[in-house]
Amino acid sequence: MFDHTKYRPMPAIIKPNRQWPSNTITSAPSWCSVDLRDGNQALIEPMNVEQKLLMWDLLVDMGFKEIEVGFPSASQTDFDFVRNLIEDNKIPDDVTIQVLVQARDSLIERTFESLKGPKQAIVHVYNSTSPVQREKVFNLDKQGIIEIAEHGAKKVMSCASLHADTKWAFQYSPESFSSTEVDFAIDVCNAVIEIWQPTLNNKCIINLPATVECAGPNVFADQVETFCESINSRNNVVISIHTHNDRGCAVAAAEMAILAGADRIEGTLMGNGERTGNMDIITMGMNLYSQGIDPELDLSDAPRITNTVEQCTNIPTHARHPWMGDLVYTAFSGSHRDAVKKCLAQQTSKAHWDVAYLPINPSDIGRDYQSVIRVNSQSGKGGVAYILENEFGIQLPRWMQIEVSQAVQSYTETHACEVTGEKILEIFQDAFNPNTPEVSLSNYSVTNDLDSEVVKATINENNQSIIIEASGKGAIDAFCKALAKSYDIEIDIKQFEIASLGKHSDANALALTHMNINNQKYVAAVSDSDSLKASMLSILAGVNQFMKNTKKKAA
Repeated sequence: MFDHTKYRPMPAIIKPNRQWPSNTITSAPSWCSVDLRDGNQALIEPMNVEQKLLMWDLLVDMGFKEIEVGFPSASQTDFDFVRNLIEDNKIPDDVTIQVLVQARDSLIERTFESLKGPKQAIVHVYNSTSPVQREKVFNLDKQGIIEIAEHGAKKVMSCASLHADTKWAFQYSPESFSSTEVDFAIDVCNAVIEIWQPTLNNKCIINLPATVECAGPNVFADQVETFCESINSRNNVVISIHTHNDRGCAVAAAEMAILAGADRIEGTLMGNGERTGNMDIITMGMNLYSQGIDPELDLSDAPRITNTVEQCTNIPTHARHPWMGDLVYTAFSGSHRDAVKKCLAQQTSKAHWDVAYLPINPSDIGRDYQSVIRVNSQSGKGGVAYILENEFGIQLPRWMQIEVSQAVQSYTETHACEVTGEKILEIFQDAFNPNTPEVSLSNYSVTNDLDSEVVKATINENNQSIIIEASGKGAIDAFCKALAKSYDIEIDIKQFEIASLGKHSDANALALTHMNINNQKYVAAVSDSDSLKASMLSILAGVNQFMKNTKKKAA
């Protein structure tokens, strides 16, 4: 039933001397947003006026100089919106609105009715040119299609001449260019160019749509390069590209089209459009940015962009959307997180960005590192350590990172969940400094006795105070000996360190202790403003764990 033989492959263009594979993009193309027309047309519930104005404001603030605002001859809502922009002076002097219209007299006349008064505007006229459209929709031969295009071009010029106060630009699209024979697309467009007679100071726009993406982006690039090589008055023509995403390659096709000689890109924010969508301007713009090319659009406020698009389209942003998705800069894998942590520690503000797994600095688009490192059952020590350090100022040595990550992983595997920074801190505290100690420290004193130090401490157990005392090579050694003597246990300190605490904590010191008590391993972490007291409390925390385990075994 899944019969591939019913489909035919798109014929490749025989082009042995193609140039585009060797070219490099070095600057941004001209951009035209079609969110308010093509994007709106593709919505289940088209935007209302409030949503359109919200989108308009975003596009203007982002720096778009050309914005397709509607299809005024096909929709009263679009007509009214165009009039609203003009009459309320919402169009900045450096922004040109664009409207779409079919190559039909009545529709072109209606379009110009909507365009009374702007300082400048682009009238975008089109008709279909592909074989399937010619033969099955319009029942016309090639000459009939050319005549439609010529008539539309003349009508646009005629109507524009009646409104001399506006600076007009004309745009023509051979709809379904991607499915049209390139030589015929050239013939149609040359016929239009012959009528418009563009000049270097008054160029026309020829827009080449992949109305349906029906071949790989390399084939589209060949089509565009062939077109650019053969079109008349090339220096007086802006070659524009409008790709759809049926094969998931709209961005790639647009980028390759620029390599092939195109000048301008039409698309939508986040790729909203018919079927699988339009060319995603955010993705292409950020692709350029990540290569050190100014996209000439302000993409720095990702939250505003995604929130506005969601509010206007009622389409949620996919968590894995390129560049702007919520999980794009998130590392769950332990090795990934460890690499990110180490690279960030070495990244300087003046150096070129060079961080593993992060092609750009997330802060460039309004993200912070809270979203970069997240923890689940697949995570390792690096991510846990990163969160403890960056959110709570707790800098752990490697051996303690391993201990903490094991505790966190045990929790995530048991609960089958991701954990927040607050939960990681809670797991850390519960595992290595329980809140219900069997034995607590009331006070202590340290005195010197020749080459030794003597510790005298008061501890509480079962609401009774006990004084313990011993001498040792240092205060920690003496305290361990005092506990060992009082509780008849052996304490062997394997690892001990005072960790650094950042500005997030009121405490000055965090004592980390790995000890063996009667040959059983215990790890504790306790903070206090007094570093020696923190050290004693961490040892006492290990003793408390030992005593609880002993009671459990006895029970």
